[in-house]
Amino acid sequence: MQSYLIHFIRHGDIADTLKGKYIGTTDVPLSEQGRRNLADYDSKFIYPGTQVVFTSPLKRCTETARIIYPQQNPLVIDQLSECSFGDWENKSAEELKNDSLFQRWLAGESGAKPPNGEGGAEFTERVCLVFEQIVDGMMKTGNTEAVIITHGGVIMTLLSVYGIPQAKPFDWVMDNGFGYSVRINPMLWQRDRVCEVYRKIPVMPEDN
Repeated sequence: MQSYLIHFIRHGDIADTLKGKYIGTTDVPLSEQGRRNLADYDSKFIYPGTQVVFTSPLKRCTETARIIYPQQNPLVIDQLSECSFGDWENKSAEELKNDSLFQRWLAGESGAKPPNGEGGAEFTERVCLVFEQIVDGMMKTGNTEAVIITHGGVIMTLLSVYGIPQAKPFDWVMDNGFGYSVRINPMLWQRDRVCEVYRKIPVMPEDN
């Protein structure tokens, strides 16, 4: 039975001044260092081949796609965007430490979410729906291999929901420019909605 391969890649680095802040749907570009790092990874390692590239619409993802897969014409999907942190966008945990709602949200309280932003359940529902649409679309069109360039939060959420071995979201953390490959068996997908996480990417040439 034909299996399907999907490769998740987290976008490259953004400016150091933004690190540690909640940068969700804020549309920041790659930093110059981020661009250099991706070009360096592409020369030293091997990114998977693919029939199609899907990407978040945010610049840090579309720019990553152009660097790693310059010959591809990526399909931009809005639902692959990072979580919206609403009024907390561009703020750090230190800046928000006296916000009682922020503290409740950090503690995982049900219903707590960023003002004018996206709750955890909303975010999970959004990214799971689009991922299932991508997988089902591949099975209908006959594409057997795809790359999804998106955000760390999206990848960690999807792997925690669908990935085997089962693990919590932060067990799937990855550096910028790196990610995971999954293998989807149609029978298991239709029955259990699961996929096998079988390697980290990119890989060393001798491991390919």
